[in-house]
Amino acid sequence: MVRFIKKISKKAGLPPGTLVHIGEKKAEKVRIRLIDYDEEHFEERELSSIEECCGYKEKPSVTWINIDGIHELDVAETLGRHYDLHPLVLEDILNTDQRPKVEDYERYLFLTLKMITYEEKEKIVHVEQVSVILGSSFVISLQESEGDVFDSVRERLRKGKGRIRKSGPDYLAYALMDAVVDNYFLVLEKIGEDIEELEEEVIRKPGPETVESIQNLKRELLYLRKSVWPLREAILSLEKGESPLIEDKTAIYLRDVYDHSIQIIDTVETFRDMVAGMLDIYLSGVSNKMNEIMKVLTIIATLFIPLTFIVGVYGMNFKYMPELEWHDAYFFVWAVMIAIAVLMLFYFRKKKWL
Repeated sequence: MVRFIKKISKKAGLPPGTLVHIGEKKAEKVRIRLIDYDEEHFEERELSSIEECCGYKEKPSVTWINIDGIHELDVAETLGRHYDLHPLVLEDILNTDQRPKVEDYERYLFLTLKMITYEEKEKIVHVEQVSVILGSSFVISLQESEGDVFDSVRERLRKGKGRIRKSGPDYLAYALMDAVVDNYFLVLEKIGEDIEELEEEVIRKPGPETVESIQNLKRELLYLRKSVWPLREAILSLEKGESPLIEDKTAIYLRDVYDHSIQIIDTVETFRDMVAGMLDIYLSGVSNKMNEIMKVLTIIATLFIPLTFIVGVYGMNFKYMPELEWHDAYFFVWAVMIAIAVLMLFYFRKKKWL
């Protein structure tokens, strides 16, 4: 439950805008990377402090600042001071339990997204919060740890492929959102493969560990749904908003991301229904197997009822039992019991109980 509900009690009683990091410390140190570009110019470098970004604020080119590691409060305070960010924005950046959302602060837009990865061995979904600040000439992205899904965007910037170098910061923000959303499809593809394997296991040879696998998969899908479901609303508000920071030609691309978000949500809901159905199939299989066992045991018990009666009668210690004096009485009783058992088996098979 730690992944679902993070420890936010440390903020109880504090005034709004108080900077408190909520979540795990996923990076040993803060890493700041900067890319400054336009159609003809490209510069990429790694910075040692936020202050080094100040020289790029007045440039007409587009500046992308990517910060890995948000646990150091000094970095957030310095960033907010140099780019005049609202204290509530800094508070939301440090709180890694935010829902995907978009907020318009007139001079800039603030977005929060969930970047997901999937461990195939342990079958666990990992979610990392990504905060994006879109200004008139800059984009700032902040994430919890190193490693992201933005390598394709960086490669396009380096090589000048497509329209990204010819467009403004709004298109860069779109490209980052698109990279995050496209990665959802890769994760869902891996989860879909696990669901297919689990379906075969449920049908062929289910066991106690099957229930555990089903429950784990249900939990991961619930965790994934919690991260993905608000995304549609966030992208729609960004597309339908009237912010001057988003050009009309970029809004068309945002509509494509919105369509992808709907497809992702539909896929997640489909997977949840499939996993819930697998649990029903497992329980039905266990019930049917138990019914078969009970049927066999019932037939065996039914066969022995008349045989037990006969043996009980002739096992009584009465002195005068004429049949005991017969020469072939023992073989006769055996013949009668075998005949009764055969006739009962024939009757059961005729009734299709066997």
